[in-house]
Formats: sequence, structure tokens, C-alpha cells
Amino acid sequence: MSFDEMGLKQEILRAIDTLGFETPTPIQGKAIPEILNGHTDFIGLAQTGTGKTAAFGLPMIHLVDFNVPNLQGLILCPTRELCIQISDHLTQYARYFKKSAIVAVYGGASISDQIRQIRKGAQIVVATPGRLIDLMKRRVIRLAGIEYAILDEADEMLNMGFQEDIDEILRHTPANKRTWLFSATMPPAAERIAESYMDNPVEITIGSRNKNADNIAHTCYVVKEKDRYQALKRIIDYAPDIFGLIFCRTRKETQTVAEKLRKEGYNAESLHGDLSQAQRTHIMQKFRNRSLQILVATDVAARGLDVDDITHVINYNLPDEPERYTHRSGRTARAGKSGHSAVLVNTREVRKIGLVERQAGIRFRFDKIPDGHAICEKQLYALVDKMVQVDVKQKEIEKYLPPVYDALSSLSKEELIQRFVSAEFNHFLDYYRNAEDINAQRKRKARSASVTSRPPRKKRQRFVVSIGQQKKQLREGAIVRLVCDNAGISSDKLGSINLKKEFAFFEVEKSVAGKVLKSLKGAKLDGQKIHAKFVEEVRPARNRKRKHRHL
Repeated sequence: MSFDEMGLKQEILRAIDTLGFETPTPIQGKAIPEILNGHTDFIGLAQTGTGKTAAFGLPMIHLVDFNVPNLQGLILCPTRELCIQISDHLTQYARYFKKSAIVAVYGGASISDQIRQIRKGAQIVVATPGRLIDLMKRRVIRLAGIEYAILDEADEMLNMGFQEDIDEILRHTPANKRTWLFSATMPPAAERIAESYMDNPVEITIGSRNKNADNIAHTCYVVKEKDRYQALKRIIDYAPDIFGLIFCRTRKETQTVAEKLRKEGYNAESLHGDLSQAQRTHIMQKFRNRSLQILVATDVAARGLDVDDITHVINYNLPDEPERYTHRSGRTARAGKSGHSAVLVNTREVRKIGLVERQAGIRFRFDKIPDGHAICEKQLYALVDKMVQVDVKQKEIEKYLPPVYDALSSLSKEELIQRFVSAEFNHFLDYYRNAEDINAQRKRKARSASVTSRPPRKKRQRFVVSIGQQKKQLREGAIVRLVCDNAGISSDKLGSINLKKEFAFFEVEKSVAGKVLKSLKGAKLDGQKIHAKFVEEVRPARNRKRKHRHL
């Protein structure tokens, strides 16, 4: 079915034509007619990059009455980047409706400006949950009259801890509204939202429910921890035409990795929560127009990044939550293209791969980190192919060629080729001439190994942190983020976490305890100052599997 056959208003079809849309994507082709022709709630499940914004945005523009200046449609999304992006797209879809007003409200921007825009009269508001609740408390936004509520990237909002906020928002909406939920996966928390706030929703799934896209190659590399960065560098060098997104756990790690890459001549930047909105927008725009080759980002910072041509997603660390892998890898292989998703793990982390495979419905291929010879060969052939395919602008360069011919006239064809190749290629040869094999063995120790053969248990330092009275139930993930982001350590340095009403206990490896204590001085959790100190008791790490933590 084409866009023309869906029954969309002429103003929308005109906008679609202006934007260059030709054929609906599968989720658009199934969702738009169902939403327009039905009068029920709707669930649309499809991977990132399949056109979900237009799948709900075009019907909303069709259904809203722009001659009425009242709020009729609400779209909730997890991050400010995605909020801005959705608002921009809907504004483009509504460009030929003279009285349309679509407002984006999100944290990190002037709330006064947003209030001013809303009071002018907005028919559609695109919002992040926290800022929307703030505006509701100020009585700037009232949801009693809305007709349509959309939850976009619902699984991500829930992963980021917005469960209580979503409940609070939906409780203030009318019972007879229509609710549309769009997501890449449907975890239990999203099922609960559907059961609590949706009335017999129609569900359409593109691909398999809670599974990853089929056009992505998933590769796992096992390395020693000390060789993690070198392994990353080799993966990048083995892909000469890479346009890649690298995921790290913490803000500090993104900065460190990006800085190392830049020092070695790569066109790379980091994207993380410490950047201002202007800096984030600038970096994301550079990546979108491909003036950046490699972007190093945290999960949260990469939300809202809408780029179709990413060739590689590299997980510098496994995500703390297996379901996040689906979102990370979904950044490649978009718009029908194929892509690669690679994971770097150390020997202790190999056991976690099975959990990711089961959650994402995929199988990893365990591969070797390329050696120096393979990288040099790949780069050489890429260089040769580039020279063969280059577009020679004869007229523009003709006047510069005579002295070049004269300077090179003494060289034979073979010598000329050798020198041109060497000029471009010598730095790879020099760097990888004596490169070692950095692949780690992933053999598991025999179960019968004696206790005395095991490495000594690491001691941990216990902390107590006062968090004050919280408005909502604190989750373990909040403590993990608090410690890891401020101290710049990975989550495997943490031990047990014990949450109380106004304080929490947690353990870290003793080797990083001083660093953690120093980093938490003056730190805030959800805008509230916290106070952390040592607990005198020091306990050895427990020899048991830690519970999965929800960030």
C-alpha cells in the first residue's frame, strides 16, 4: 500500500512528497492504516531505524484538529535528543497546516521559553517524562483533554527508570483517549503498562518479538583486559571504510577512548552527559553529515541519534543490561542495509554472552582479533580500490600536471606505484610490523580444579551513602550509575548493594575505594546532594553470581 492509498489528508501527502518519501517502510505500511481506520489502542514493535516516528507521527497529524488551539496529542520519549528529533519531524509533516503548533519540552533547556510556547497554544506536545511532570505541577500543561497519547521507545523509558513518571502522567489522562505504544522490544514492564492503561490494543510486530534484526552480523572478540583498547584499534583498522559508533559504560571512558583515537589520527569524538546541549547538537550533526568517522558514546547520550549509514557498532564493554544490546546493535543495518555489531569481552565476561544471545535472539560468532599482517593487507587492498575508483577531475588538475610529470619522469611504472602506495601505507606497516597476538583463550577451567588453584578473592570496602527521602523507590541501577559515572569505574568493581529507605550500602573493590570516596564528595543523585562514607567492616567478595541490575 502506498501513502496515497492510506487515506491521509492532502496536506500530509504534499509534505510527504516534499520530504521525498516514496514507499512506506513495513511498520509504516501496517501501522498507519490500522491507526487511521481503527478506533482502538495500538502497539507497534519494530527495531530502531525502521521508520516508527512517521508510523505514529503521520496519523497523529491527520487526526489532530489544527483549527483548535487546545492540547490534543501527547508524545512521551526518553531523551531530549529524541524529543527534539520527533518534534522536528512532526513539524515537517504538518508544514502545510497553517495553524499547527508542535512544542518540544525537555530538561536542559529554558523552561520559561517552553512555557511561553505552550501558552501560545499547542495542539501536540512532545516531552520527556521529567520535564512534563514539572510543567504539570506548575499547571502549565493539563492532560485532561488529550485525545491521543503515544509512548515512543517505551522499553528505553522503562530501562532508564521512568516507570513511576509514566504511571503519574498516564493517571492524569482521560480514560477514553487512544494510546499508542511503540518500542523495539516488549519487556515485562512494558507489558504491565499495556495491561494497566490500554484497552484491547491491536499489536503489530515487524520481525520477531523481542528479537534482533536479521541483517546484522554479531561478532564477539575475547581479549585480556589490558589489551581492550588495542583490540578496538585493530577492529577499526581492519574496516578501512568504517563509519562507526562505539559504546562505553561511563562518561569518563568515552572521553578516554575518543581522546586516544584522536591522538592516533582517527576522526573521533565523544558524546556523553557532561556536554552542554549546544556541544551535543554540534557533535551529533557532525556525525550525521559524516564529517566525523567515529562517535564514542554512552547509552543514554546516543538516544535520539538517527543515522542510517552506520556500518559498525562496537561494544567496548558489554551493556550492564542484556536488553540494551538490541538497542545498541539496532543503530546499524538501518533502512534495509546490512551491518556489523562487535563485542569486546575479557575472559571473565565470556559467560555473559549466552545471556545476551538468549535475550536478543541471536548467535555470536567468536572471531580472532586481526593480526598485523591481515590489517595491512586489508588496508592495502582498500587503498588500491580507492585509487581505481577515484573520480579524476581532468580539467581542474590539468594545469598542475606538467611539473608533476617532469618530477616523476625518471621513475618506472612499478617504482611509481611502490612510492605512492608507500606514502599512504607506511604508517600501517610501521605500526603493525611487530604486532603481537592479543587474542585471549576462552577455555573455561575444569570444574574439578582445586580450591587452592583459584585466584585469591579481592577484598571490598563497604560504603554507606545517605540519600535523603526519595519521592520514588530507588533502584540498584541508580547507585551503580552514581558510583560508576562519578568515579569513572566499571560496574564489575561493585559488589553487593543494599537499599534502605533513606540510605544505601554498597561495596567496591578496595583498590578503588579511595577514588570512589573522593569522587562522591558533593555528588548529587536526582538533583539531591548525597553524603558517602566508609563503613569500617571489610568483607571478602561473595563467591556467588550477582543479581542482574536494572539501570
